[in-house]
Amino acid sequence: MHARSKFSRRQFVSTTGTMVGATMAARGYSLARADESSEAPNAINMLVDGEPPVAEEASTIVILPDTQNYSEKFPEIFDAQTRWIAENATPRNIAFVLHLGDITNRNTPAEWINAKRSMDLLKAVPFVMATGNHDYSEGGAAVDRSTLYGEYFPIAEARSRQGFGGTFDAEPNRLDNSWWTFIAAGRKWLIVSLEFAPRNEVLSWADQVISSRADHSTILITHAFLYHDETRYDWNGKGTQQNWNPHSYGVSKHQPVNDGEELWEKLVSRHDNCVMAINGHVLGDGLGRMTSQTNGGTDVMQMLVNFQMKPSGGDGWLRLLEIQKGSDSKGQRVKVYDYSPTLGKTNASPQNQFQFSLPPSV
Repeated sequence: MHARSKFSRRQFVSTTGTMVGATMAARGYSLARADESSEAPNAINMLVDGEPPVAEEASTIVILPDTQNYSEKFPEIFDAQTRWIAENATPRNIAFVLHLGDITNRNTPAEWINAKRSMDLLKAVPFVMATGNHDYSEGGAAVDRSTLYGEYFPIAEARSRQGFGGTFDAEPNRLDNSWWTFIAAGRKWLIVSLEFAPRNEVLSWADQVISSRADHSTILITHAFLYHDETRYDWNGKGTQQNWNPHSYGVSKHQPVNDGEELWEKLVSRHDNCVMAINGHVLGDGLGRMTSQTNGGTDVMQMLVNFQMKPSGGDGWLRLLEIQKGSDSKGQRVKVYDYSPTLGKTNASPQNQFQFSLPPSV
């Protein structure tokens, strides 16, 4: 099913960027535009000193995308991200942290040690970590599903963390596929975290998890779902026109795998309690969003969030989903901010700061 919006985020940025940029520059914002010859001609930075405002009685979900370069080369930036999250857990009422995969770059012990140290700084803040292609196989080549993930983030630790629900029943001691619950902003929430290139049997398991918690607003996280052109990954329809599709990796040769469009058709669209699907992985400008409706008419916000192509492996950027208290006629509002603790700046570009409504809670 196609997005409901009459225009995509990219079209919005393209048509409004000049006008907004001129206004922001006049107000003293720091502006930078990507080179027009790049894959991301509409990438605009409108950097504002300081953190996003704190909304009273709101709840925050933090998106932590692709940390692979931090784990390999810039561990101090990874530390700064998770330290800031921990320090702001109470004032911002941070309910959960969602890591979108590519925790490491080459699946090496040194990188996993760095990642473990950084994530341990979260202390009491609940978190879940999806796996990315770089977390599998020697050198992060994703030719199979071998990974050091479980050696540094053992299942016993996960079971003791707040919100843990369970893992893929065929692989109970692996965290590649897991589900978590929490309560925030007056809703019951379900997080379903799926492996890179999810297998068919994993989707069957996830279908049961979501169906059995129909009164929970569900967020799916997986490493590859939405592409930077505001369409879902679609191997059958677009093939190699979209780079880095899960079907193009060696891991797909062992068992059938699923990309974004297949995940939508087989899983997300079938559940009216699904409200978001979030991924990293994709380069270009590393950003995208679209809204599609489930079979029953629920709006699902789908977001691509990836900053790894920025200086120093991502400049420490995080995405904050601030769920407002109360509701409007369409449901609760979510304010989205991108913030870098290492730069001490917020990006006020319309592709980095926007709002959307959640469907009414079920």
